[in-house]
Amino acid sequence: MEHGENQITIIDEKGNEQLCEVLFTFESEDFGRSYVLFQQVGEVDEDEEGPEIHAYAFNPSEDGDDGELIPIETEEEWDMVEEMLNTFFDEQEEDEE
Repeated sequence: MEHGENQITIIDEKGNEQLCEVLFTFESEDFGRSYVLFQQVGEVDEDEEGPEIHAYAFNPSEDGDDGELIPIETEEEWDMVEEMLNTFFDEQEEDEE
C-alpha cells in the first residue's frame, strides 16, 4: 500500500492499480486494530449516490512505512465501521451547513 497526501494506491482483484482517496482512518480499542476507509478516485457509479466506499483493517508498520490492508471479516467489526462512517458523513453535512 503506497500513498501520497490522503491518497493510496491499491491493487484490485484483477491486478490493476487503483488510485484511491482516503476518507479517514481510526483506531478501535475494542478490536485492537486500525482501520482505513477510502474510495476510488474518479469512480462514478450511475446507479448509486457516489463511489463505493472500501474499508479495511491495517497494521501500521514499525518503521513508518504503510502497513498491509487486512479484510474485515466479522459482523461486529463491520457494524462498528458503518457506525463510524455514518458519524463521519453526519459531521461532513454539518460542516456544509
